[in-house]
Amino acid sequence: MVPRLDTGGAERTTVDVAAALAREGFLPLIASEGGRMVGELAEAGGVWLDFPANSRMPHTLFANALRLRTIIRERNVKLIHARSRAPAWSALAAARMTGIPFVTTYHGIYNARSGLKRFYNSVMAHGDVVIANSEWTAAHIAAEYRFRPKRLAVIPRGVDFARFDAAKVSGDRVSAQRRHWGVGADEPVVLLPGRLTRWKGQMVLLDALGRLKQAGALGSVRAVFAGDAQGRSAYETELRDTIAAGGLGDAVVIAGHVSDMPAAYLASDIVVSASTDPEAFGRVAAEAGAMERPVIATDHGGSREIVLPNRTGVLVPPGDADALAGALRALLSLDKEERALMGRSARAHIATHFTVERMCADTLVLYRDLLEGRA
Repeated sequence: MVPRLDTGGAERTTVDVAAALAREGFLPLIASEGGRMVGELAEAGGVWLDFPANSRMPHTLFANALRLRTIIRERNVKLIHARSRAPAWSALAAARMTGIPFVTTYHGIYNARSGLKRFYNSVMAHGDVVIANSEWTAAHIAAEYRFRPKRLAVIPRGVDFARFDAAKVSGDRVSAQRRHWGVGADEPVVLLPGRLTRWKGQMVLLDALGRLKQAGALGSVRAVFAGDAQGRSAYETELRDTIAAGGLGDAVVIAGHVSDMPAAYLASDIVVSASTDPEAFGRVAAEAGAMERPVIATDHGGSREIVLPNRTGVLVPPGDADALAGALRALLSLDKEERALMGRSARAHIATHFTVERMCADTLVLYRDLLEGRA
């Protein structure tokens, strides 16, 4: 269960695991409100169930639990796995009603500013197995709750090296991406992928670019924000106003959704993950590393497990525009071979620790343990 099948890390992992299940002869059913990845799910061998999984209304959550109970019984479902809080409440109830194992994956930090919100978040720690997508996330779960999950397993997010492979991306795809952004052949590109929301750090990068401009060090650098606003029109307007006020109109591109991310990474020189809240895993840093691009990431959360300072990229304090500007200046001052060496080290690190094959294999072992009563 996942709220929607769009392009976030939870959704990407859902499709990857569904494909692995299908290859093993299982029939993965994905209950979701749909989205961009429905077609990809079908190609992977999964079955999409049109389901109101994105609602937080109590009456809908109860009705969803009853719907799930019917699906479980009619389709002979053996295990249910929730990847978000609202559908997890319905999934927990349905699993208890039918006696099947209930698994959750803790994909985020789930901020809690009240006791009620902490209770709402706690469903993600009530699985028969709780999967943490990084060592940092596992530590966060242990610190956040007084109770301990029945079983806590660390299974990091994996990168699909069949897709994120520089050797498989044609020069035409890269050139087309740069043309779409309006970037010249010799202009260095700094790419910040992620939906347009404040905690992803677009404002911090704008502040850093402004500081470089004031210091006369911006040159012909072009920064690209790759990601949807997802309804946050006020924040997008604020970004555009900040760009205009800082005289950065020629230096920043708000690109919207980018469907060809492998080409987007190759079309850039440096990738930035400037999230002001901790990334539970750090998908951008991992994918960029797989594509042999040096990464500047904020020094918290799962990024610490992905970025090796001064070997595969740079870590900077969260929200520190001065430090980000300094890191950009340092990486941009390297010649192409020096950045390429850093990129090759990044790919080797990701290939050793964060592959989709390893993630799927570990997840299926966990499923089998539950179904055979060994968990």
